[in-house]
Amino acid sequence: MNVSIQLKVKSFIRDPNDTDLGRKIIENSILLIDQLGFEAFTFKKLASIIDSTEASVYRYFENKHKLLIYLISWYWSWLEYRLNVEFLKVHKPEQKLDFFLKVITTPGNVDSEFKFVNGVALHRIVVSESPKAFLTKDVDADNKDGYFRSYKVLVHMISNVVLEVNSAYPYPTALVTTIIESAYNQQYFIDHFKTLSETRKKGDLEKFLSGILYGALNVKPS
Repeated sequence: MNVSIQLKVKSFIRDPNDTDLGRKIIENSILLIDQLGFEAFTFKKLASIIDSTEASVYRYFENKHKLLIYLISWYWSWLEYRLNVEFLKVHKPEQKLDFFLKVITTPGNVDSEFKFVNGVALHRIVVSESPKAFLTKDVDADNKDGYFRSYKVLVHMISNVVLEVNSAYPYPTALVTTIIESAYNQQYFIDHFKTLSETRKKGDLEKFLSGILYGALNVKPS
């Protein structure tokens, strides 16, 4: 099956998914940002690795901030795709929420359909670098341009599942964003500030977030 993640948010000048060079830019920018960190990452370093020129990278992305937005948006859209596929297999909303928790707490490889994306590395980028995509002075303008649409689509999809569990719950969107951000914050703490989290064993983070989610909804975990 040939699957493609098509982003409706155009933080790019030319869609990198359409060309071999574009996919090479995405593949290697993920590896380089994961290795160096976003601050040290430059288009010059990327161009050297892909045996191309800075000018060729700029034909796809205006700057590295727009590239980061693309990578993070791609991740959220892939997550939405993966959840939608899994949701077709189950009927109970609690099962959907359980799978959602498992996905956001488990760094796993992206599906084999996307061979140019290292899913584990991209997951690490989301954990450590994603706040830099929106913690900027230009966030309102970027939001107006729809740069965070992929994240919003994912949040609202899970919010609807929350309402299937408890239709009277008044804060479904706030709950889902809290769960998602907590998942990645805790993973960052586990890696860098171990004394700030007790969720260091396998399954601990999923169990912790499950308690928050189902506790808020006043139902027992499935």
